[in-house]
Amino acid sequence: MTTTTSSSSPLLIRPSLEGDIAAIQQIYEHAVLHGTGTFETDVPDRAEMARRRTEVLSRSLPYLVAERDGQVLGYAYANYFRPRLAYRYFVEDSIYLAPQAQGQGVGRLLLAELIARCEAAGARQMIAVIGDSQNLGSIGVHRSHGFEDVGVMKAAGWKFGKWLDVVLMQRQLGQGDTSSPTGATATAPAQATAPVTPDPTPAA
Repeated sequence: MTTTTSSSSPLLIRPSLEGDIAAIQQIYEHAVLHGTGTFETDVPDRAEMARRRTEVLSRSLPYLVAERDGQVLGYAYANYFRPRLAYRYFVEDSIYLAPQAQGQGVGRLLLAELIARCEAAGARQMIAVIGDSQNLGSIGVHRSHGFEDVGVMKAAGWKFGKWLDVVLMQRQLGQGDTSSPTGATATAPAQATAPVTPDPTPAA
């Protein structure tokens, strides 16, 4: 766990618990209904959010929350970029923040801890699939952690009556491609009955 101090109360970055699902679902609901960071348009219920979390944890990958004064202000997780076996060292990050937590550095702290835990799990590359090329907060957060621009998918999504690009950013984890991989992700990905569709990544 990581604790940081601010002018108010400490911010705790910790592994998520089952009891966090209600707050996680509420944060994601706001992102679906009001944001362009995710291209999902139907709000998943708590049971579905719990299933997605279980899938991530079953792959020995991190699912984190940021908490202050007992309130969950954001969450972050990593999952396989694609389900095929050869992708198992290549993870995609997702970060979502409560509206009141945006612009306060919460996303930056979540991403830092997520990177560290993915490296410990044996992942070698991380990609951010960022919904909306105008999502400057997310782009800036990822760039501050060493992510580089690797591409733009033009007009990949249609939401709120407009076309939206998807920005792809990537960074090396650990030794990257300089050595053969070992660690938790060296095993085959767990088969899921309903694979999670990777979501674009908002962060601020």
